[in-house]
Amino acid sequence: MIDGQPLACFQPFIDTATGRIAGVEALGRLRQADGQLASVGPLFADPRTNAIALRRLDRQLRDNALSRLHEAPADWFLSLNMSPRWISRLRADQPLPSLKQLNSHGVDPQRIVFEITELGGDIQRLAQVVARYRSAGARIAIDDFGAGYSQLDRVLALQPDILKLDMRLFQAAALGGPSSDVVKALAQMAEKTGCWIIAEGVETDAQLNFALECGSRYVQGYLFAGAQEDFFATDAFVEPFARLRQRYVQQKLAERGRLMIMRQQLAELMAILQAWAQARAPLSALPQLDAFPWLLRFYQCDRHGTQLTPNLEWRNNGWVADNRYLGHNWSWRPYFYHLLAEGWDERRLTLSNTYRDATSNQYCLTAGQFFDNGERLLLIDIDAVGL
Repeated sequence: MIDGQPLACFQPFIDTATGRIAGVEALGRLRQADGQLASVGPLFADPRTNAIALRRLDRQLRDNALSRLHEAPADWFLSLNMSPRWISRLRADQPLPSLKQLNSHGVDPQRIVFEITELGGDIQRLAQVVARYRSAGARIAIDDFGAGYSQLDRVLALQPDILKLDMRLFQAAALGGPSSDVVKALAQMAEKTGCWIIAEGVETDAQLNFALECGSRYVQGYLFAGAQEDFFATDAFVEPFARLRQRYVQQKLAERGRLMIMRQQLAELMAILQAWAQARAPLSALPQLDAFPWLLRFYQCDRHGTQLTPNLEWRNNGWVADNRYLGHNWSWRPYFYHLLAEGWDERRLTLSNTYRDATSNQYCLTAGQFFDNGERLLLIDIDAVGL
């Protein structure tokens, strides 16, 4: 039994380039006898809810949202949730009910994003229906992207225009740790396939910062607004968003400032270590380097990437040689071939991007510089935490 009057509420998407509202997602609610609004989410998640009643409710909610879209600015898009379970029941030649609804309300399909809420069912049938939506002018979004890594192939098969990062994964990633790397990798994959990223569930400044770092085109969440019955003004969040974005930029500038200082210190450290290496002095002649607390280890490779010396680390008030990596070849690592490409001719100091070290699990940077007439390369691994 479904109790209450169905209606759509609208949660805005904030354009990260302008701070303006670019569109809204229609979220289903039931108005109770006392006027309170209840989410329809639990009904759709409950397998005991009658399927026919759910399909009727879904179409009522969509009708309600479409009937009110004319009240919103003409350049906004409307995101409508779509379940593949129902799509898979359609015959190949059957008219698509959602497109019929758009036509009956006089809504241009180019203003619509159909948001696939799960990836179950027949993927071939789903891809065929998605192609029909796209040919009509609508865009396709995949919700909860990253929630199931085994479904990445299904996501790519649909060639979506927009990917919404899974809210729970995104919120965990914003706290840092391994999931942060996973989400950044997913965002990079999306960018390479030409998809826009939406970060949903943005509730804190830190989560917004992480969304911006992932290159999110739009953000959505309670940091700005929940779903409400009426439309917000387009520029309702421009000023608060601009303040938050500027704060993020200032943090990034501070990080770059610290990195520039480190580059200067690295030049000093390189000079010390190269002088020691050029002299082929014993380990006992290597000074303690307290002025460089971020130094993890250093070692030498030949110009082809083969490690010539042990890893040298300062431990327990003395230099320790780790011979495990002698003879290993690192030329295939991104930081190494970047060094070869950028530093070979000019003999200049180069610095890698941040990465997670496979042995220590630490976030690192690797600095490198050729010396000895370009025959040897001195590499320094740096603790990236705090930079």
